[in-house]
This record gives sequence, C-alpha cells and structure tokens, in this order.
Amino acid sequence: MKKILTVLILLFSSLNLLAQNSDIEMADKLRADGKIYIVVICIVIILAGLLFYLFTLDKRLKLLEKKSTPKN
Repeated sequence: MKKILTVLILLFSSLNLLAQNSDIEMADKLRADGKIYIVVICIVIILAGLLFYLFTLDKRLKLLEKKSTPKN
C-alpha cells in the first residue's frame, strides 16, 4: 500500500513538469474580445440547470420513499 501511495504522489507531483506553456492563448483571446463572460454565463446556466434537476429528482425520490415505507 505504501508503494502505491508513493508512486501516486510522485506521479502527481511530476505532472507540473510536463506543462510546456504556462500561458493559455485561448483564454487571453476570449478575455481580450470580451467573450469570456459569455463562456462563464453558459457554464453557470448549465450548472444551475443540473442543480435544479438534481434537487427536483431528490424531492421526487423522497416522496416515493414516503409512499413505499410501511406505516407502523
């Protein structure tokens, strides 16, 4: 177990060395054009939709659990 943990730690610590370029050209271009805000808004809308779906699904599951449990 120690060997596996050591190998994983060394693997993840060496991932930074594989990066060739530290600047991200696409993000700089989007930021310069002002389009980065559109990307952020789209991501927020998608995450909000997913959260809304999960909360409604949780509510439905709680209703089904209440109906299926036998009352004592």
